[in-house]
Amino acid sequence: MEKRWYDDACGAALGMEFVGERWALLIMRELLLGPRRFGELRAGLPGLSANILSQRLASLEESGIIRRHRLPSPANVQVYELTAWGRESEPVILALARWALRSPMHDPSLPFSAVSLLLSLRMLLVRERAGDWQALVGIRIGEETFTAQLEQGELKVARGPIEAAEAVLTGTPSAFLPVIYGPMPLAAAEAAEMLRIEGNRAVAERFVTLFALPDKVAVE
Repeated sequence: MEKRWYDDACGAALGMEFVGERWALLIMRELLLGPRRFGELRAGLPGLSANILSQRLASLEESGIIRRHRLPSPANVQVYELTAWGRESEPVILALARWALRSPMHDPSLPFSAVSLLLSLRMLLVRERAGDWQALVGIRIGEETFTAQLEQGELKVARGPIEAAEAVLTGTPSAFLPVIYGPMPLAAAEAAEMLRIEGNRAVAERFVTLFALPDKVAVE
């Protein structure tokens, strides 16, 4: 790191020097569910230019937060992934997101990536609603598939195959929002062809009721 912004020994100041540049933290967010190719990162962050993405990836790599490597054949493509230390940022990113969601300025109509949706499920699970229920739900968004595994009041999300899922929900990230965090019943979203349900319908119906946005902060 050639230039320091703050000349401050506080860890928060150093952390901002690592991730405070525009898009840096969102690039890290997109890598929380595993390695991504350059084009996949751009697809998840449509407002980010290729030039700025290259700059931020280089900076994050220099800081030891991400690394790049080439996948073996038959893929044989270069990907970017968080280092072990970089992955430790997950609770920080989720805590920041949950804190910011309390603002009345939050606009749910803005673009929302697939990774954002899956991380929001992990972040906004209401444990009291889940109780001791266990379930494995698949989520399909475009050509990507994810699993959401609920066990012992904790939700683990991952990118990967969904063949073992009890129920599978298919749709765009924005189509999930009014069902999971709003008043729209799952059946209504299905009737409007916003979401498609496969497998155990009862599992899908219960799963979408387990989440809630945090209360908005009162404006003083």
